[in-house]
Amino acid sequence: MAEYPLTVTTGDVLHAGAFDNVYVTLVGAQGRSNRTQLIGGFTVSDLQVGTFSVTSAFTLGFLLLLQVEKDPFHESEAKPWFCSTIAVRTPEDDDVFFPCYKWLSRGDLVLLRGGRGMAFVLNIKEPNSLPAEDRFSFSKAKHSAYRRKVSQLWKNDDFFAYQFLNGVNPYMIRRCSKLPPNFPVTDEMVKPFLAKGTTLTKEMEIGNIFIVDYKIMEGLPTTVLDGKRVPLTAALCLLYMTNEKKLRPLAIQLGQQPSQDNPIFLPSDSEADWLLAKLHVRHVDTLHGLLVSHLHNTHLVAEVFAMATLRNLPMIHPLHKLLIPHHRSTLFVNTVARALLYGPGRFFDNVCGENFLWCLISNVSLEQAIDQSLYASLCAPDDIAARGLESVLNFYYRDDALRMWNVIHSFVTAVVAYYYPLDSEVSADSELQQWVDEIFNYGFLGNAASGFPSSLQNVEELIKYVTMLIFTVSARHASLNSGQMDYLTWIPNGPLLLHLAPPTAKGNTTMEDILTTLPDKSFGSLAMSLHWFLSEKYDDFVSLGHYPQRFSEPAVLRMIEDFQAELSTISDAIVKRNEELQLPYPYLNPKEIENSVSI
Repeated sequence: MAEYPLTVTTGDVLHAGAFDNVYVTLVGAQGRSNRTQLIGGFTVSDLQVGTFSVTSAFTLGFLLLLQVEKDPFHESEAKPWFCSTIAVRTPEDDDVFFPCYKWLSRGDLVLLRGGRGMAFVLNIKEPNSLPAEDRFSFSKAKHSAYRRKVSQLWKNDDFFAYQFLNGVNPYMIRRCSKLPPNFPVTDEMVKPFLAKGTTLTKEMEIGNIFIVDYKIMEGLPTTVLDGKRVPLTAALCLLYMTNEKKLRPLAIQLGQQPSQDNPIFLPSDSEADWLLAKLHVRHVDTLHGLLVSHLHNTHLVAEVFAMATLRNLPMIHPLHKLLIPHHRSTLFVNTVARALLYGPGRFFDNVCGENFLWCLISNVSLEQAIDQSLYASLCAPDDIAARGLESVLNFYYRDDALRMWNVIHSFVTAVVAYYYPLDSEVSADSELQQWVDEIFNYGFLGNAASGFPSSLQNVEELIKYVTMLIFTVSARHASLNSGQMDYLTWIPNGPLLLHLAPPTAKGNTTMEDILTTLPDKSFGSLAMSLHWFLSEKYDDFVSLGHYPQRFSEPAVLRMIEDFQAELSTISDAIVKRNEELQLPYPYLNPKEIENSVSI
């Protein structure tokens, strides 16, 4: 008679314990034991270790498998059990370890392989030499490679400028044909960085000068740390497209009002001065991207659309059928954001300051009312043209955004024309007109300067309006949301908080000052968690172009299939292009774009 003592461990998992009969069978090279009940019923609780015994008429030889069953016939209330490990002592005094780490429900049967870890030196220097199952998944490898590149490149001028085109906030850069009066950059200042024989004026005339201006962030109430308000600079940054077709920063002013205490920083300044100036620009751009471009211009705008659709378009209305998938989870995720991030006393109040967000949103509305149309800025072709960026090289956001706008526009044109063959049918649809009017009056407070129409009078206007809506809640949101893990989790490249105010003179900054300016490890970890949370793809992800069975008309169903086929073609083209790029731009790949603002 051979005896095999068993040590059974329940996992360190909430509610891991259960009450049930458990049976085990040992399988060895020379035979198998009888199916043996762990005597007395198997009452296990979290972290409990139980000792049992299995006997056999003969020794089983080298143990190969251990079969575990949870009794399917027990009459008590069913409850799963998390089995962590089972260790077996053989008659030969060998200890064989069987890892499980699974939830077992009533009636489950699992076969566990045993073995013993042997220590060897892993002499593999190239990660790709490992078997495929031991490497990172594609998505994890992509994010890991990005963060590694960002950590290596964040000090680099080319990479700093590149992010205005293809980073997580590609909505600020515009062509500069004339310097604003509060940014007095002179030819003498920038002559060393321009092509030989040219001037700043000539380069502006050619179209090689670009500007980023954060005036909208000026004067916001920031939070107080250690008795001092944390800095936030309404910076201006001038950029230059070189003859080698590389965009580079040319000059930075850390504040809207020029003065002796607000110098213009240049690439020829000390390494520490120039790096600190760029750090302040990355700080204000990150906050602008999160709170203006992302929160205000996608989440809050999308909420206006969703509320108006639910209130004004009945379920049978063709626009309700078309748009309701694009409103999925938007109201919920915005409610969660208010509860966790944007409400009084929440994350951004603590980071930026009490009333910071609401003052910023007021600034956004005022700024847009004064000198820009929000409606036009949400229409990709109009936005690109207004910023003078139609011909900038290596502007992958623009290329993909226009692709996405055109394919959405083509799909919407087909659907709208099917239901509204005549302009008069648009103007006569009272439910449609109430929908548009509510968005204008309640979402944008009847402000004509926003550019949003209060009514739609023809088919062409309706097509553009619906295209704008779908593009905003899908592609535009993806362009702002999906890259956060890649670009912002290296904290110096996208700090949400800085501790020291911008320098008031050149030549005094040290690398120690830069370290002191950056957030500490605790806050950095918190910021990384936030970016992970906001850019995570969840199991219920629904990519652009997928519609539940709301339409019954065969013609419209074919339009949806054609739309999906066009999106697949664009996806293939983007993947092919990205294979040739050192820093791929995957964020507007249709397969990576969610149908709605749902995170």
